[in-house]
Amino acid sequence: MTQATLAELMIVAASECWRGDGEVLASGIGIVPRLGASLAKLTHTPELLMTDSETFLVSEPIPLGPRGDYQPRYEGYMSFDRVFECVWGGLRHAMIGPTQIDRWGQTNLSVVGGSYDKPKTAILGVRGLPGNSINHANSLFVPNHGPRVFVAGEVDMVSGVGYKPERWLPGMKQDYVDLRRIVTDLCVMDFGGPDHAIRVRSLHPGVSFEQVQAATGFPVLAAPDLHETLLPTDEQLAIIARLDPHRLRATVIKNDPPAIKAAA
Repeated sequence: MTQATLAELMIVAASECWRGDGEVLASGIGIVPRLGASLAKLTHTPELLMTDSETFLVSEPIPLGPRGDYQPRYEGYMSFDRVFECVWGGLRHAMIGPTQIDRWGQTNLSVVGGSYDKPKTAILGVRGLPGNSINHANSLFVPNHGPRVFVAGEVDMVSGVGYKPERWLPGMKQDYVDLRRIVTDLCVMDFGGPDHAIRVRSLHPGVSFEQVQAATGFPVLAAPDLHETLLPTDEQLAIIARLDPHRLRATVIKNDPPAIKAAA
């Protein structure tokens, strides 16, 4: 097998988040999530809907970066209001990259440190995350797994809805929250523990459970079937290369390390 990079392993792991979703809008925000969604459509879940990131549905994922003589294969119009029909109807599965995540799956991409009026760092703002996080499936992508992302307490500003009971007022309907998986540079996690506790599903080659726990600001569980994250196949690597001809994936993780972590 061709030697894969960590980014390529994460792309394959991300693609698995959409496995079996059927005819829903697959939205990967960022290089690895987008390539993961595209790989899913071209391999195990061809029913996924995908846009050209502008206003049209396409029958095949569009490669990243300058397109050269590539001609998109359009299938239909996907206006802004039609996107929201998918969002509010639960017919979307997005993968986003938040700045902070807490043990309840609440996410933050707005401000870090200080107060909301005078934060230490201002980021994107909540944007559409409050509504998006409560209406359709979401998975998360973290390229730098550490306690600054997986925080010890609650996130500094709750931008995305999670499973913390105290955040839900009596009578609020909670079953619209559907958090699926978290793909990081160390492992793949989910929310399958008791009361949606975060579990480690798979460890990337050369990574131990203890390393993941040390890099996480709160206790995590090991899934009963905890295993090693599968390496990309040659077929998957060829598809990824076609989807990313300019190797933008090499910019995601510092120094573009190999998928198999070297022994310490």
